[in-house]
This record gives sequence, C-alpha cells and structure tokens, in this order.
Amino acid sequence: MRLFKYSIPLLALILSACSSGIYNLGTVKDGGPDRHVDLDRISNATPKIEPKSRYGNPSTYEVFGKRYSVMNSSAGFTEQGIASWYGNKFHGRRTSSGEPYDMFAMTAAHKHLPLPTYVEVTNLENGRKIIVKVNDRGPFHQNRIIDLSYVAAAKLGITARGTGLVEIRAIDPAHPEKTIAKNPSKPAAKIHNQPEIYIQAGAFGNRDNAVRLQTKLSASLGKPVRLSETSVNNTIFYRVQVGPVLQVEIADDISLSLEKLGISNLKAVIE
Repeated sequence: MRLFKYSIPLLALILSACSSGIYNLGTVKDGGPDRHVDLDRISNATPKIEPKSRYGNPSTYEVFGKRYSVMNSSAGFTEQGIASWYGNKFHGRRTSSGEPYDMFAMTAAHKHLPLPTYVEVTNLENGRKIIVKVNDRGPFHQNRIIDLSYVAAAKLGITARGTGLVEIRAIDPAHPEKTIAKNPSKPAAKIHNQPEIYIQAGAFGNRDNAVRLQTKLSASLGKPVRLSETSVNNTIFYRVQVGPVLQVEIADDISLSLEKLGISNLKAVIE
C-alpha cells in the first residue's frame, strides 16, 4: 500500500497500489462488494515457498514522515493487535508487491513482514482462524497491525464493525504443519470474551522514568494509566499503558490525545 519514499519506478508502482483509506484517492467510500459472496467456497491461502517480491521489500521506507523497517525474515513472528480491512475502492489496483489487489482473495497488508509472508490470523474474540498471504504494505493507521482483504475479514467476522482484535502467527512454508493449529476448535491464541485494550505510550528500563510519564499522563488525560513490568532477554522493562478500554474507537481517541502531547510510536496491547 503505499507511498514509499524510494526509487522513482518503485514509487510509481506503489502510488498505484491499494490502500487502507488514508490517502486521498478520490471521494469514493471504501466498502465490500455489491453482490453476495459465498465465503464457504473461498479457501485459505496455501503456504508455499516463494522468492521475495522484487518490489515492496526495501530495507526501510517512509510514509507521512515516519520511517518503517522491513524484516529480513518472518521466522517465529507473532503479534497481537487490531486488524482492519480494505475492499472495492482498491480492487484491481497494484499492491506493493506488484500483484493486483483482489478483495476476493485471501491476502493482507503488513508494515514490516517480508513480501510475501503467509500468516495465520486468529480472531481473539470468536476463535475463527484464517490463512492469508501478505503481499502489500500497510495499514498506516496508528493502532492497526494488519489490513485484511474483504473476504479474509468477512471469514473472521469483522467486516461489519470494521476492525477486530487478532493474533498473527507467521507460517514457515517449508513446514506449515508446525505453525498452523491442528485443531481449530482449540486455537493457540487465548480467546477473550471481553478483551481489554491498552495503549502503550512508552517502555523504560528505568522505573523512575516510567513513573514520571505515568504521572504526567494521568494528570493530562484523566484516564487510568498503569505500569506493566515485563522481561526481555533478562532485562526488565516498565511499560506505561493507558486503559483499559473495551472499544477500538476509544483506543483511537486516546492515541490522538497522546499524539497531541508529543508521544508517538504507540502500541495497542490486548489482554
């Protein structure tokens, strides 16, 4: 998706790519197809070994002044967060990998994964699982981690609301059986009946720094702000997180408030 600061040929390709709606591509509103789609007839993407796409895999790229890095490998990658979807407004446009976007295909967009990467996506609220091929860049909305094609989102049950809480798990195409859950009725990800969303404003190795930010945000936002301790490679980090909230829209409002306070690189955390 989408507007990299890169070479002229690549820029021309990506300007024609599909998008999650953050670019001014006209006044046509994005949405689903104008006909019924039999989702049962649409199968998951089939993981297979493929070379990296010639397009869409620069080491870094820039969108709206923010620089993103592209991973060398997707091995072992997992992520939880908010998913969105894109549809008929971009149907037929070129993706960042050069393939045409097909809203009836099981595909997706991600900011950092190599193109292509196959991922298993689990809806954390209802346990539904799908497999998609990541062949595009985006979404560049602050709190979104993956943009699904229309049918992929429909199979997960998130088209009506527009977003969903998901877990992404990269698949090794050489050994997909090691990644894909063998029993769909017992998903690997924890299913939440009423998931809570936190917006992470920062993570610090020094607890005093974390407490200072916690105090500042509590006073500025008038919302609960917690310290969450975690260990990464035997190093303790103190995460400052605003919440909990139960709706994506509220999480987005909190993010806007944090941005006005000069805090960027926000992250939605689901528990």
